[in-house]
Amino acid sequence: MSASVLFDAPGPKARVRNVIYSVIGSAALLGLLLWVVLRLNEKGEFDGALWDIFNYSGIRQNIFDALLATLKAFVLAGFFSLIFAVVLCVGRLSDHRPIRWVSVAFIDLFRSIPLLITIFALWVGILGDMTPLWALVLGLTIYNGCVQAEVLRAGINSVPKGQREAAYALGMSKTQVMISILFPQAVRSMLPTIISQLVVTLKDTSLGFMILYPELLYSARLIANNTPVNGTYPFVQTVTVFGVIYIALCLALSSLATWIEKRGRRAKTGIVVAAAAEPAEAPGVLDATTPLGPTAAPVDAPGAPADPPEPTGAPEGGDAPDAGADRPKGDSDAPKDDPGDGVGKSN
Repeated sequence: MSASVLFDAPGPKARVRNVIYSVIGSAALLGLLLWVVLRLNEKGEFDGALWDIFNYSGIRQNIFDALLATLKAFVLAGFFSLIFAVVLCVGRLSDHRPIRWVSVAFIDLFRSIPLLITIFALWVGILGDMTPLWALVLGLTIYNGCVQAEVLRAGINSVPKGQREAAYALGMSKTQVMISILFPQAVRSMLPTIISQLVVTLKDTSLGFMILYPELLYSARLIANNTPVNGTYPFVQTVTVFGVIYIALCLALSSLATWIEKRGRRAKTGIVVAAAAEPAEAPGVLDATTPLGPTAAPVDAPGAPADPPEPTGAPEGGDAPDAGADRPKGDSDAPKDDPGDGVGKSN
């Protein structure tokens, strides 16, 4: 049984208790769902005529156009918010105090202001005349760019400082360190949070209905208000259909994030180890018959004088003459005393 650093592994009684709580919670949730279905059925919300409006070609085309408008606003806002987040993150980590202070003030200000107020202020012309699309895109870019900047900053600060110091020791500039070392690791470590914020950006495109941008929520409002069936307005049906569309978009984006993360884990990164190869020359093998020790012939050191040549007086093929043959008799190999040294000599 393994234990976690956050909680102890449950024992037999705790596991049984957790199973009981799970069964009770699931039953309560199913009961609530059943009660809602019965209430809607009593009010006639499951009448086929109310759901048949989505078979009209005009309503289908309206939904398709709204979906394209939503995706267009999301793609533009997501792309520009990531670029803006990088700019704000670099300014937030700048060594120059004025740039750092301006970035901090901008991030804190627009994270505190409600997004709807920012979008509405841009639409009414605080920065000039804007179409509903660009007012929505710019508002989403400003807000989500500030949030994504803090996410990137947290990812950069999570990189061990030793890598940064080693890069500076190699002579890399701060720009090279940011681009080559810090940002890639920050994006990889904070990818789930970045994707989660992009999902929030996708859902926040629904605020465009306040400035008359024809996205999904605006289209749902038009359909529910202008398509009565037997005196009943299909609000429940419209909310259900468009809610399923939003859920499908968010699940698709989350699945894309999961696929990107798994692909990044499988990517081969780092230093490539060279394959083993045969040596260029076969290593020498020690001959067992070669004598070792003091009897072995010494190897001449580099630069050492060569051995003197052999005497040429010996006849060819004969024995060499005795080294003491030409010496006078009485001479010995013993060293002679120094003539100037009288110590130890007798009279």
